[in-house]
Amino acid sequence: MCGRFFIAQAPQVFAEFYRYPERPNFPPRYNVAPTQPVPVVLFETGGRHFWGFWPSWLKDPKGFPLIINARVETILDKATFRGAVRHRRCIFLADGFYEWRREGTGRTAKKTPYLIRRADGAPMALAGLWDAWLGADGSELDTAAIVTTGANGTMAAIHDRMPAILDPRAIEPWLDTRSTDAASAAALCRPCPDAWLRLDPVSPRVNDARNDDAGLIEPIEQARPGPAETEAPPAERPRSSDEDDQSSLF
Repeated sequence: MCGRFFIAQAPQVFAEFYRYPERPNFPPRYNVAPTQPVPVVLFETGGRHFWGFWPSWLKDPKGFPLIINARVETILDKATFRGAVRHRRCIFLADGFYEWRREGTGRTAKKTPYLIRRADGAPMALAGLWDAWLGADGSELDTAAIVTTGANGTMAAIHDRMPAILDPRAIEPWLDTRSTDAASAAALCRPCPDAWLRLDPVSPRVNDARNDDAGLIEPIEQARPGPAETEAPPAERPRSSDEDDQSSLF
């Protein structure tokens, strides 16, 4: 799952990495949370979207769970994502994400936040899906969700799932919905090599989305994690009615 991420490098780094001509100026963000506007890369140009997914056919979002993650195992079949994986794929601009490791059970369980980034310092290409939701009053809201897959060996020490981090060679095929069909695109979303990732424990200040400063991505001294507990470790957990738990914040 992926419920928080960060964007720390300068905008020109992302522009050069993804080879888009625009040079948008956006500030660093160290604790991006659901329902916030996020920058994404589209095939034609850059874009900016609300983090959370509502399909365009949705009439009333009041009874529909806010979905922030889309499991790659079901995106070809679920009505929520079928159209987006065919026609509206994107990449979230990110340098890394946070995940919480649970130790123990019940109310006394300890939840330790970890920062996960690429070991080589490159931008982390998180596969995403987007859609434009149209309200009855004519309002329009661009929404997006991060695609997730099973954890690789490195992430398995913390959680059993992870965002789909695209290989640089897969970026263009993922974005190009005209040349890459949905099934071929979904096949690009698989656990990345273990050596790509670096995991560091960070301050529990990241639990509060109101904290957004560079200190959040500074590692703290702690022993390396062992095998993770199977239960997800959110500091706070919203209600979810989605059978795949894709509306969970963590």
